[in-house]
Amino acid sequence: MAADMDKVFKALADPTRRRLLDSLRRADGQTLGNLCGQLDMARQSATQHLLVLEEANLISTVRRGRQKLHYLNPVPIHDIRRRWIAPFDQPRLRTLDTVRRHAEEPDMTTDKPTYVYVTYIHSTPQRVWHALTDADLTAAYWGHSNVSDWQVGSPWEHRRTDGTDLADVVGTVLESTPPSRLVMTFEAPATQPNGAVSQVTFEIEPYHDIVRLSVTHENLADPDDLRTAAHGWPAVLANLKSLLETGHVLPQPPWEMAAATGTAGRAGHGQD
Repeated sequence: MAADMDKVFKALADPTRRRLLDSLRRADGQTLGNLCGQLDMARQSATQHLLVLEEANLISTVRRGRQKLHYLNPVPIHDIRRRWIAPFDQPRLRTLDTVRRHAEEPDMTTDKPTYVYVTYIHSTPQRVWHALTDADLTAAYWGHSNVSDWQVGSPWEHRRTDGTDLADVVGTVLESTPPSRLVMTFEAPATQPNGAVSQVTFEIEPYHDIVRLSVTHENLADPDDLRTAAHGWPAVLANLKSLLETGHVLPQPPWEMAAATGTAGRAGHGQD
């Protein structure tokens, strides 16, 4: 953990890398060409800066066709704020931060936020796909069962495993290409009307003996939902990675740690 934080501080120490993060904060999902156009340096130099940011987990990348898109990952910066800033003057800084966010953030009614998370798993695409779509396995590492026949146009439900069989999230399967790509809507059940409808895309890419799993959560309702996704998805995928690589989930549900900070939500929750 300390080594990871050292990488974050090192990445943030360079003004060029801070400019890149500011650019992604204003407009997430940019190509290398877009980002290079804002810097007075060679493409190769910009690429090196982006690699440092990616190694520090400050950005994630997703390939869309021939394009490589770069997304801001706010989790390490949030961890710095929580560890190094909030304990010293939390109430006053929280108020100032709220004022700043309202002043700086773009109008989310026209440009809803997107969250991207990438992880690497020692597994096969087939096993990762099975883990994402099997009701028993999702119950083991997610705390809910994902139930569907996973055909395009079919409904899916994120059901509790406490015996009530209630669904906390529902949706429709939009794309299903085993074992490489799964796209579905992500919304509240009918018992919670007027809930926002977002979209989740799982992309599974093999590389020799490992798999790159990318999760893109689009059309989030507001910055609060973005922060919820930024804590929920890493917790769920850490448990999935542990299960596939060791045969066991983590000894404590990771979303409980997120809940302790007041940030757990539908993207990565256990039993309610």
